[in-house]
Amino acid sequence: MDSRQVETAISAMGDAIRHELQKSLGFSLRPVINATGVILHTNLGRAPLANSAVDNIQRTSEGYSNLELDLTSGDRGKRDVHVDRLFQKLFSTGTTGDGQSDRQLSTIVVNNNAAAVWLALNTLAARGEVIVSRGELVEIGGSFRIPDVMAQSNGILREVGTTNRTRIADYKNAINENTRILLRVHRSNFQITGFTEQPALEDLVALARERNLVVVEDLGSGAIFDLRTAGLAEESTVAESLRAGVDVVTYSGDKLLGGPQAGMLTGTAALIERMRKNSLFRALRVDKLTYAALEATLLAYVKGDYDAIPALRMMRTTRDQIGARAEAIAKQVRNSERLTAEVIDGQSVIGGGAAPSATLPTRLLALTAGRKSADSLMAHLRSQEPPIIARVQDGSILIDLRTVSPEHDALIITALQSVGRS
Repeated sequence: MDSRQVETAISAMGDAIRHELQKSLGFSLRPVINATGVILHTNLGRAPLANSAVDNIQRTSEGYSNLELDLTSGDRGKRDVHVDRLFQKLFSTGTTGDGQSDRQLSTIVVNNNAAAVWLALNTLAARGEVIVSRGELVEIGGSFRIPDVMAQSNGILREVGTTNRTRIADYKNAINENTRILLRVHRSNFQITGFTEQPALEDLVALARERNLVVVEDLGSGAIFDLRTAGLAEESTVAESLRAGVDVVTYSGDKLLGGPQAGMLTGTAALIERMRKNSLFRALRVDKLTYAALEATLLAYVKGDYDAIPALRMMRTTRDQIGARAEAIAKQVRNSERLTAEVIDGQSVIGGGAAPSATLPTRLLALTAGRKSADSLMAHLRSQEPPIIARVQDGSILIDLRTVSPEHDALIITALQSVGRS
């Protein structure tokens, strides 16, 4: 190594040391730009929170709050009242599908939907049988399976029907003196098509009423907003299940609801009260930050301000709106001799185990960078601040702006323009 090389190495030492110090003393959990077009990307934290939710977290966590204090009486209160009042507004059904008028509904919150399912089964069916269709014995992310959750809850699994066809008679023939629950599980991350059959929810409820049983539905994704207005027709809503007469519905907070990670149990107040008294409910409950975010998210629903919820706003964004932004970015970065950019048709997906076969038409920014491989270009994008996460297809980098906030377009332009200089 000659003196010039030594001099260059020494001059670069300061920056290298500074970089390593920042890396070792900085945060590991960092914000990223999701340019994949997967709206509820599990690896990227699923649903981004509404601005009002972030503000409410800050407002209520900077000091103390009335988390479990009734400000009117001065007595100790229940933390779930802060959101239960809003759930009641959203799910006020009047008359259920089985003719029950104005049944009183209540909602409690635990840390995720798997915990919600566990709590329902453990409270209502411990050492009793739970009847479920074989076609609904699903596995969700992280290898968590419905049969395993049921076993841990001390409920006894009773499978009926076949993978593709289950009739109401299958449930009826399986009922015995030890049966406690008829369980319906939403196929959140796959779809069975072709020669299939599944009894209507109303028929399941009618059978349960006849035999004095409880119907629990694991709805998974937890849509409150009617997604048909965004072109997604396959997701039933929590309200629809409650109107059909389902006794308890469990669902997630950070999927189609668009809020923080949480698991909700909404249903007949007397049954929800039994779950609240379960000695393990305390181990599953959520903290003040989750309640703050959830309350703000639900208030947006109550006000009908759906575009305030990022996940819903992304679903409602049109192909033409995305295409106009993609063309503007392509125009800015085509000047680089080492980068090729074109705008092509494509599909966005919901992700997060929600609406598995549903897609939304979009326009994609397709990029290649001369001799740079797609993996090399991806690594360059991930090295930016904040990191940009895209996807690879047929040797090209694809950027879907559906999941990118418009204010981040300039950051993507800067990152792509820097490819030619790297």
